[in-house]
Amino acid sequence: VLVDELLLLARLDQGRPLDRRPVDLAEVAAEAVEQARVIDPGRPLELAAPGPVVVLGDRERLHQVAANLLANVRMHTAPGTAARVEVAAAGGRAVLQVADQGPGMHPEQAARAFERFYRSDPSRSRGMGGAGLGLSIVAAIAQAHGGRASVSSAPGRGVSVRVELPLRERAG
Repeated sequence: VLVDELLLLARLDQGRPLDRRPVDLAEVAAEAVEQARVIDPGRPLELAAPGPVVVLGDRERLHQVAANLLANVRMHTAPGTAARVEVAAAGGRAVLQVADQGPGMHPEQAARAFERFYRSDPSRSRGMGGAGLGLSIVAAIAQAHGGRASVSSAPGRGVSVRVELPLRERAG
């Protein structure tokens, strides 16, 4: 998995083109939430996606973004901690936001959250806490789609990761 993640980052760094087709981000998020519910049925996950939000992009990579964000919730919050996944269109952008009610991060940790190999808890082993590539992959995929990723957090107030992508321009 680590090799696959590093190869993906290398491809994205080189600017290799992604598949570009209309993708409903709300549908992708719903699939990722359902998979997360199967993996962790005791975790309350709320999905707020009132309608289609279509972007031009690579469905597999966009699913990876949502799945990585939900995996972070599982890894960095206590079992049973609630999370909310929201998909919306705002200001000409598609927005995918995953927010948890976990322990949150200090400002220094949040500032480094998208760095490769950065793990906010240095006591975690790679076997228990991942390689520290999940959020850097999220940011790289967002950037490859002409978007961006951001994080907001405070100790004791959870973490919210927001991915903004260009909405698909309508023909005609």
